[in-house]
Amino acid sequence: MTIDIVLVDRDDNVLGYKEKVEAHKHPVPLHRAVSVIIYNKDHKEMLLQKRSSGKPTWPGYWSNAACTHPLSGESYKDAAERRLFEEMGVKADLNEVYKFIYKAKYDSVWGEHELDAVFTGEYDGKVDPDPNEADEYKWMNVGKLKADVSSDPNLYTPWFKLILRRLH
Repeated sequence: MTIDIVLVDRDDNVLGYKEKVEAHKHPVPLHRAVSVIIYNKDHKEMLLQKRSSGKPTWPGYWSNAACTHPLSGESYKDAAERRLFEEMGVKADLNEVYKFIYKAKYDSVWGEHELDAVFTGEYDGKVDPDPNEADEYKWMNVGKLKADVSSDPNLYTPWFKLILRRLH
């Protein structure tokens, strides 16, 4: 099954659609994305996932609870809720906190160029990750997470480091 993602300009106007895999090859066109940050109830810990070793970009890197691309006609929020459940088996009330644009080069073939809508939510229940999406997950104290990202930034995805810096 092919998945088309939404190509946009810097003002989030739709320019067209491109198959997901092709949209992540250089030169990577700007496209819509979603990142979900999940805290425990007291906001002292954040849910992280270690990206599946089978992913073409940033496999084995630690990142936020879920990421995706809105499908044609799908809102950012609907995409965030869908993907959080698909990746981590979690349902949570999500709120969009901001959008930002970033570029990141993974290697000579793969990269990112995204208009990323960041959502946050709270959750304290069972986590049931899809092994095709996440090799591991953990709850991490936000202060310890910030220190770990500072001391060993190469363990984390580029978009997550930007989000963490802005939120904390």
